[in-house]
Amino acid sequence: MEDKRSSAVEITLSFLLGTATGFILGVLFAPAEGKETRRKIIEQAERTGEIARDKYEKFSKEAEKSIQKAKAKSKEGIEAIKEFVDKKKQEMSKKSEEMAEETKGEK
Repeated sequence: MEDKRSSAVEITLSFLLGTATGFILGVLFAPAEGKETRRKIIEQAERTGEIARDKYEKFSKEAEKSIQKAKAKSKEGIEAIKEFVDKKKQEMSKKSEEMAEETKGEK
C-alpha cells in the first residue's frame, strides 16, 4: 500500500512540476514586458505552491486515516491471538488434569 501512495505522490509532484515548467516556459516565450512576465511567473508559482500544499494536506489526512485503520486491525488481530492462546492453554490444562486423574486411577 505504501508503494501505491509513494507512486501517487510522485505522479502528483511530477504533474505539478510539469505544469509549472510549462507555464513558465510559455510566459517566457510570450511577447510581454519584463515586469509583466515576472508578475505572471510569481502568480503561477504561488498558485502551484497552494495546489501542492492542498495536495499534501489531503495526502496527510488520508495517510493518518490509513494508519488509524491499521492500528485498529492490529489490535483486533492481537486480541484474536490472545483469545486463541488462552483457549489452547485452557484445553491443555484440562487435558493435563484428565491425564493426572487417569494416572491416579491406574495406581
